[in-house]
Amino acid sequence: MATPQQLLARLDAIGVSLSKRETALALLGLGSVGTEVARLDAYSDLDFFAIVQQGTKAKYMANLDWLAEPNPIVYAFQNTVDGYKALYADGIFCEFAVFEPQEMAKIPFAAGRIVWQSSDFDAALTAPSPEIHSTKTTEFRLGEALTNLYVGLGRYHRGEKLSAARFIQNYAVDQILNMACEVEQAKPTLIDPFNVERRFEQRFPDVAAHLPTFIQGYDRSRESALAILTFLEAHFDVNTVIAARIRELAAQ
Repeated sequence: MATPQQLLARLDAIGVSLSKRETALALLGLGSVGTEVARLDAYSDLDFFAIVQQGTKAKYMANLDWLAEPNPIVYAFQNTVDGYKALYADGIFCEFAVFEPQEMAKIPFAAGRIVWQSSDFDAALTAPSPEIHSTKTTEFRLGEALTNLYVGLGRYHRGEKLSAARFIQNYAVDQILNMACEVEQAKPTLIDPFNVERRFEQRFPDVAAHLPTFIQGYDRSRESALAILTFLEAHFDVNTVIAARIRELAAQ
C-alpha cells in the first residue's frame, strides 16, 4: 500500500505531467487528496479532475499518456463519459474525470484543492456550484422504507431471494441512512455530500449499531425486515396497517 506521502507525490507528478502539455489548464485534487488531506491514509485513492482547453477533452480521454508518465498504468476502464478508474503498476489507484472550462459550472462536486494550474487559468472555475439539497421529505423516505419492506417480503416468498435482499437490506436501509439525522445528532466528521454511507459509522454511531440487524444476509431477509420495522416504529410515526402486513409476511 502507498503511504499518504507517496499518494500526494503521485498527484503532484500528474500535475507536472499536465504542465508539459500546452492544452492542459489545471489539476484539481478532490476528497482526501483535496481539502480533506487529514484523513488520507494507505487505503485512499487519488480522486481528481483534469481541466483542459475547450475542444481538447477527447484527446485526453482517448490517450492516457499524460496519466501514465509518472508510473505505468496496468489497468484502466472508462466508467463515465467524462472519466476513468485506473490502477498504476505500483498499486496506486485513481478515479478521475476530464473537463473543459465551460463544463465546470454544470458539474456537482465538493470543493477541491488546486494541485497545479497554468498561468492563464481562472481558479474561480474550481468553486463548486451551490449545493443542490434533496427535496425528499422524511415522510417520503419513511414511506419508501416501509413499502420496500413490503415488496421485498413478497419477492422473498416468490423465491426471489436476491431481489428481496436488495429491497429490504439495501433500498430500505438507504432510506434509514438518509433519515439518521432525525434520530441522532451527527458527530463532527467530514461529510461526503454524494455518498451517505461514507463514514456513517463515525457520524451516527448509535444508528450504525443497528446495521448488523438490518443487514443479516441473503437467507435472512425476513429477520432483517422485522429489525428495520421495529427501528422505524421506535423513531417515526409508522402506519399500523402497513406495519401489520409486513409482520404477517415476515411470519409466513
